Amino acid sequence: MTRTLSAVIVAVIASVGAAAAQDAEKGKADFAICSPCHAVGPDAANMLGPELNGLDGRHSGTAPGYPYSEANKSSGIVWNEATFKQYIKDPQAMVPGTKMFFAGIKDEQKIADLWAYLSQFDANGNIKRK
Repeated sequence: MTRTLSAVIVAVIASVGAAAAQDAEKGKADFAICSPCHAVGPDAANMLGPELNGLDGRHSGTAPGYPYSEANKSSGIVWNEATFKQYIKDPQAMVPGTKMFFAGIKDEQKIADLWAYLSQFDANGNIKRK
C-alpha cells in the first residue's frame, strides 16, 4: 500500500509540474487578446501599442518610432519574465500613467504561456534558435 501511495503522490506532483510548464503554442493563441494593439513577428509594426519583438531584455519605452508616455519611458523597467508577469496583471498599477489601459490577465498559466510565446522573438521578429 505504501508503494501505491508513493506512486500516486509522484504522479500528482508530475502532473502539477506539467500543468505549470510554459507553452509557446498556447501563448500564441493567448496573444489574440493582445493583437488588437500589439504585433510580433517579422512584419510587426507599432500599432495602438508598440511592437513586441525582442521584448526579453528590452528597456521599457524604447521600441523605435512608438510615442510612449513619460511614465513608461522613465519607468526603468527592463523586460524579462518577472517584470512582464507583474506588468501584464495590472499595467496601471506597475506603471501609473502608462497609456496601456488594459484590465490585465490574471490567469498565471496564460501569463506564463504568453511570456513563452513573446520571449522567443528576437528584435527582428525571428524565432530565436534554441
